Amino acid sequence: MSASSTAPNLARLRHFLTEFSRLVEHFHQEKPLLEKGRRLLSELVRHDDWLPEIASVAHPQHYQQHLLYADPQGRFSVVSFVWGPGQQTPIHNHGVWGLIGMLRGAETSQFYAKVNGRWLPEGEATTLSPGEIEIVTPSGQDVHQVSNAYDDRVSVSIHVYGANIGAVHRRVFTTDGEEKSFISGYSGAFLPNIWDLSKERAV
Repeated sequence: MSASSTAPNLARLRHFLTEFSRLVEHFHQEKPLLEKGRRLLSELVRHDDWLPEIASVAHPQHYQQHLLYADPQGRFSVVSFVWGPGQQTPIHNHGVWGLIGMLRGAETSQFYAKVNGRWLPEGEATTLSPGEIEIVTPSGQDVHQVSNAYDDRVSVSIHVYGANIGAVHRRVFTTDGEEKSFISGYSGAFLPNIWDLSKERAV
């Protein structure tokens, strides 16, 4: 949760999921879907009062990928990435489009391109701050390495992917060109209960 000790404002997340479900229902081309989805995610991560505490827990050794929602038809999923101090991913791809919104702290992303059999940095590394959005897509830039921009605090980003990302066959790469397939899965076995409206309606 944010610094506030009050209960998370789950209505924000429910609204986002409702609107994003409408998007994937009506926009089947990647470009307009990502343009409109970017605006929705930007609005969500402008506020840090809605993420359930169970989905913001860091691990001392590695980053966490907590599932917040998976569309029943596999059209998209939403996860929170929780970065402990100094943690980072290997160089990896996604295989599907993705929207990355910074909620708390900051993360640094470096894209890579394959040149003469080696994976080399492509362009300058960028740092996402709260409220900012980055896009990954197989038709554009899809291979990158991400790290917590801070060595002394936890950072949290919210990711929306064009599939059930924890079940997608993906790849990690080394700079000398080696690669290995993986399926990420998710951290934890349970989703936060965002659908119980009883407490909100009792007020």
